[in-house]
Amino acid sequence: MTDPIADLLTRIRNAIMAGHKVVEAPASNLKKEVARILYEKGYILSYKVTEGDGPQGTLKIALKYNPKSKQPAIKDIQRISRPGLRQYTGVDEMPRVLNGLGIAIISTSKGLMTDKEAKKENIGGEILCYVY
Repeated sequence: MTDPIADLLTRIRNAIMAGHKVVEAPASNLKKEVARILYEKGYILSYKVTEGDGPQGTLKIALKYNPKSKQPAIKDIQRISRPGLRQYTGVDEMPRVLNGLGIAIISTSKGLMTDKEAKKENIGGEILCYVY
């Protein structure tokens, strides 16, 4: 596997299309940070890391659905920067996802954050993914 972030996003996307409640993926510090941002912004119910399988353990993500309509909270999740073509942005060209309704997860020198937080901190970085 050459792109672990794309693997995580694909697992989440596939689980949503299949209607699963929980997604499991091999854990890493970057994946934990992505899950933390998704949790803070209300796209997932919860996440936890269980020790055991592999050196880093397993990341379990509980997906969020609307109780009445059964629609997922994550409508779409797209990988932007990939190993073959990295996508960087400055603070001036920060992307607006769905005209401000979605979030872009940016990898900056101060860690992973959303596009709005990066704009507030006045730093740019690598655009990992769009979530809406």
